[in-house]
Amino acid sequence: MMRQTRFSRRELVTAGVALGAGVLASPYVRAQSLEKITYLFPAPPVLPAFGPIRLAQGKGYFKEAGFEVEFAVGRGGVDVAKQVGAGNAPLGGIVADGPIMVRGNGVPVKIVCVFGGKGFMQLVVREDSGIEKPADLKGKTITTMSYQDTTFYALLGLMASAGLTQNDVNVQQVGPTGVWQFVAEGKSAGMAGVPDWIPPITAAGVKVKVIPTEQYFPHMAQGIAVSDDMIKQKPEMIRKFVRAALRGMKDMMDNPDKAADEFVSFVPDWKGKEAGVKFAFNMYAKDVYPGQPTLGEVNAERLAKLQDFYLEKGFIQKKTPVAELYTNEFVK
Repeated sequence: MMRQTRFSRRELVTAGVALGAGVLASPYVRAQSLEKITYLFPAPPVLPAFGPIRLAQGKGYFKEAGFEVEFAVGRGGVDVAKQVGAGNAPLGGIVADGPIMVRGNGVPVKIVCVFGGKGFMQLVVREDSGIEKPADLKGKTITTMSYQDTTFYALLGLMASAGLTQNDVNVQQVGPTGVWQFVAEGKSAGMAGVPDWIPPITAAGVKVKVIPTEQYFPHMAQGIAVSDDMIKQKPEMIRKFVRAALRGMKDMMDNPDKAADEFVSFVPDWKGKEAGVKFAFNMYAKDVYPGQPTLGEVNAERLAKLQDFYLEKGFIQKKTPVAELYTNEFVK
């Protein structure tokens, strides 16, 4: 289920250039001798879910920190964790419980920053689906972006909280577009989604409801993953990158509507769809980002409880010492 895809450094850089994510090489930029680094996304970086990183890029926060950041895309969060752990990219975006799933399999990654104190995955269902709580998922078709994305594991955890297994629910992986299209077209009752994917469904005239997963399952928000080797070799690079990314997150929290307009100016795919971005940004600011004593800080107790839950339900075969799953040294 966790297929590994290896990228060479050249392939990652090429992907970043193809996405148009490189910084323009003005004479000023060249004079500053910016350090080129690649950030690996688990899905296309046009999604509002990646607002903190895209704002940090577009508003020059990474440049101020001394970086020319190029973007590349992996095949879901688990794949990103493997690529980062193997040294194929220095940093990558995954849901912050990702190390629980992969460190036991020898993938040496830690979370160095998490974008919010609440859970990232949202259970979004059609109003006509009859689903009111996780137990109602039995016998239903639910979409997920990928079996290799950590939001899928959050869905499994949510199902397990109601005593359901994957045999009880028809979970289909349909990609970052199909995950919401299937809901809009009535091919699925709901999705393991993120705020980004709700506006396209409602734009199609379909009414949905969001079941608050926080009360059923203590999952995590998105995080930045880095390998153990990178933490040893380039701690200052990680610290500067994390602080720049958190500036983007703070902008979203302080003024979601303004940040949404800025995001659209950097990601023109959303021209004419600004209302959807504002909806998503406001949802992140209200339902995902709050709850951290220090911005970006990993809640070790929450992570430990989540790992206990995964072990109890058989999603992992053994526990990893919690201190090996994360570090908060770069957010202080």
